[in-house]
Amino acid sequence: MHRIPYLCAALLIQRLSFLGCVGPDTPAMSTERAAGQSEQDGAPMDAGGGEEEVPGWIRAALVEPRGLIRNDPGATPGFVLFTQLTSNTTYLIDLEGRVVHAWTTDLAADAGYLMEDGSLVRMARIAEPENFKAGGVSGYLQRVSWDGEVLWQWRMGDAERILHHDLDVLPNGNILVIAWEQITADEARAAGRRTELTPAQGLWADWILEVEPLRPDGARIVWEWHVWDHLIQSYDPSAPNFGDPAAAPRRLDANGDADAEMIDAEELEQLKALGYAPADATADDVQSDFLHMNSIDYHPELDQIAVSVPEVGEIWILDHSTTAEEARSSSGGRRGHGGDLLYRWGNPRMYGRGTADDQRLFHQHQVLWIPDGLANAGNLTMFNNGGDRGWSSVVEISPPLEADGSYRLDPGMAWGPPEPWWTYEATDRTSFYAPFISGAHRLANGNTFICSGPQGWFFEVTPAGEVVWEYRNPYHGGVPGWHPPGTERVPFASFRATKIPPDHPALAGRRLAPLHPQPERYYLPAPPEQSRQ
Repeated sequence: MHRIPYLCAALLIQRLSFLGCVGPDTPAMSTERAAGQSEQDGAPMDAGGGEEEVPGWIRAALVEPRGLIRNDPGATPGFVLFTQLTSNTTYLIDLEGRVVHAWTTDLAADAGYLMEDGSLVRMARIAEPENFKAGGVSGYLQRVSWDGEVLWQWRMGDAERILHHDLDVLPNGNILVIAWEQITADEARAAGRRTELTPAQGLWADWILEVEPLRPDGARIVWEWHVWDHLIQSYDPSAPNFGDPAAAPRRLDANGDADAEMIDAEELEQLKALGYAPADATADDVQSDFLHMNSIDYHPELDQIAVSVPEVGEIWILDHSTTAEEARSSSGGRRGHGGDLLYRWGNPRMYGRGTADDQRLFHQHQVLWIPDGLANAGNLTMFNNGGDRGWSSVVEISPPLEADGSYRLDPGMAWGPPEPWWTYEATDRTSFYAPFISGAHRLANGNTFICSGPQGWFFEVTPAGEVVWEYRNPYHGGVPGWHPPGTERVPFASFRATKIPPDHPALAGRRLAPLHPQPERYYLPAPPEQSRQ
């Protein structure tokens, strides 16, 4: 099973050109600019040394200028919040690319969200997890004040369970967070998991928790949902969950990821170089990561949860109105389905109602509802990384939501829609490619903010696809020096970036003048000279 599809053959980039499309009646707009010039020294940077062909997405991460690239009048007012992937500092920049505030703690951080009081609630990483070796391992939840004081933290990370990837703060102050739980090889086989898909150490299955923070360093689990409670499979007739996945589309095929590719050694080394996988991880370790949920979002009016499940190319919607007991079953809650899926989209062959031609999502990240008050409120946006197809897009869908909060599913058919409502991608496709991490979200003026994570590249596009603001992170984390090809190729990467509106309550009364001096930028060292024969 291929957890992070890192390298795909791509064109070397000399010029970028982008296109967004809304529909057949929407005029296309594009913008392009020269690439390959270093902002630091005014000269092109070598993309890896010698005559080796470097994939385009890596080359773009190295040769593009760093800092502010574009700030046009159509850009949405506000600030941008981000953390470099191996850094312990989170930055807040203005539209001129100047740092106006920073939070620094002792732990490296991934996903982080700004609260109304100016604090950050974020995932933070333990140094080396005991047993869980895939990318996205965290282990800590933290709340950090505006001034960098750790107000609360909670660790859950041991040989049997660990927090990972993403969180969402509920209106009542509780936190939804994704975790892995250990499933032994025997338990996996007893649930009808095919032997050849089950590593000796078993599987790490996704688990969603709602926790109540208990200051200063505790939490109480008040609700939970386990993927392992909702499996079906057609492999082992002796297992209690045996059945036809096409006849039970709300349940999850225990072998639905059978066609996913295995991670190779080079890809794993890239994960390690980024600090995104532990240094002692092996390919067999990473194969244990069953579905690799990587984002979570809560809709308060519907009381529903959206998650991204990249290993099967789907987003799922779950019913949060259940009790913890109902969440383990197929009944109960407002919609009557318990913890079974209310909706799924992106790859209907995962439940036997489609083919490979029907797949629309490929290793996607950050599924989000568009909030009330914004354009197309209630639609869902997601960053479609692209997997091995070699190009990315941002898609928006209009789910078939009924008045009672359920989702229309016709007998024998797949959940709609058959195509996205809106798509943003590059005209040449390959110049916009982020094979892992990344995200996107809708802004107040109808524009969309995009984080192309591996390159640390943040930009904003209009509904017609015009790029109106663009910035490339110039800050480095903790990976020093030059590494062999395929390792330190993305030193500016960010898991997530967020556009913060100027009227956000956290910013009220704050001094948001550019810091002086500005944080020191990182200058990518030149690769060593290569001998030529």
